[in-house]
Amino acid sequence: MEILLDNRKGEVFDIPVKEFEWKTERIGKASVFEAGLFNDNPLEFPVESGAIIRAIDGDNKIFYGYVFEDGIKRSGDMSIKAYDQLRYLKNQDTYVMPSSTATVAIKNIANRLGLKVGVFENTGYVVPGIVEDDKEAFDVVVKFLDTTLIKSNRNFVLFDNYGMLDLRNILNLVIPADDFYIGEDSLLYDWEYIKSIDKETYNRIKFVRDNKEKGKRESFIAQDSANIAKWGLLQQYRIVDEKMTDAQIKELLERSINVLNKETKTLELSCLGNWKVRAGRMVYLYIEKLGIEEYMMIDECAHKWNEGVHTMELKAKVI
Repeated sequence: MEILLDNRKGEVFDIPVKEFEWKTERIGKASVFEAGLFNDNPLEFPVESGAIIRAIDGDNKIFYGYVFEDGIKRSGDMSIKAYDQLRYLKNQDTYVMPSSTATVAIKNIANRLGLKVGVFENTGYVVPGIVEDDKEAFDVVVKFLDTTLIKSNRNFVLFDNYGMLDLRNILNLVIPADDFYIGEDSLLYDWEYIKSIDKETYNRIKFVRDNKEKGKRESFIAQDSANIAKWGLLQQYRIVDEKMTDAQIKELLERSINVLNKETKTLELSCLGNWKVRAGRMVYLYIEKLGIEEYMMIDECAHKWNEGVHTMELKAKVI
């Protein structure tokens, strides 16, 4: 395992690493790399804020990012926290985005922030123009991707691929089962299955549109009365663009209720590690006790490396 530190002064240091954790999440967050190192001479080998960190394990290029925090103890034990490029999407500004695909919009935001862009697949659907004041760039990115998902049922993931931003369809991020799978006889040593209506479930969707000509606010509602009877009322409320037609609003309502009016089902998995796995990828899972034999999307992934032992904690989502 190599942890390379580049202070951007023409020197690259290979710092001995004791342990590290690399976390990725599928939506709205940069990956974070936290490492415990040993640096007995911090004056000769200083760590500067903004220094480039690269983590490499043989042929596996694991992480490329930038130091945002570091600390050192008298013993020489040192800690660093670094993020990949997506961290800079937390920058706040006013965003006036014309109608465009998520591909075009996100690439424009990346260029505006000086980020390096890699593979950007065509998301297809043209999202209506967006005006966001005092918002993080991440908010705009997520809005474009969410709208694309609801309108076209195509799910895309934005992530940093060792220093380059990639925008990929999840169907192109499938790890084939004949490459490897996760199950009780393959990598997996513990799991927990969770079914919930607590966070992302709505059985009533209410959209409102301001009608300035009539001087009133018009409401549009889609609901599932059977699920309301079972779960109680779980309502999502949203103000839509006043330029949207009745037909457009009703179509968006129908797609939203189809996506959100269901239980979320997740698996929390403890496994031996494989660097191919990260949030946004699809992995084949086989758990006989639950009757699961299918590909599932990884929502969150935390790789842990401790003195040569590589494990990972995963949250997988049934889609």
